[in-house]
Amino acid sequence: MRFLIPLIIAATSVAVSAEKTAPVTAAAPAPALAYSTEDTDIGTLLDDAAARAVLDKHIPGMTSDPQIEMARSFTLRQIQQFAADQVTDEILAKIDADFKVLATK
Repeated sequence: MRFLIPLIIAATSVAVSAEKTAPVTAAAPAPALAYSTEDTDIGTLLDDAAARAVLDKHIPGMTSDPQIEMARSFTLRQIQQFAADQVTDEILAKIDADFKVLATK
């Protein structure tokens, strides 16, 4: 046990001296979130106010439907099979286009 104490002290001093000499760099900006109808679950979209607004724009009433909570783990592409008349390929393409705009802001 005696030999562990010097090792711990040495390791700590090396870490501290490395911290003191490390150059200071600016933090990289956080990457913009990129959502998609194919890969992003509905829960994630509902939790983001901007993404939620995109859904409200293209599928009015979807986010306020009481049953939407049951679909949180699904993607929009996955729920398309259950609501093909409301969630068309055209609508999904428009949503994806708006998500791309969000990612650039």
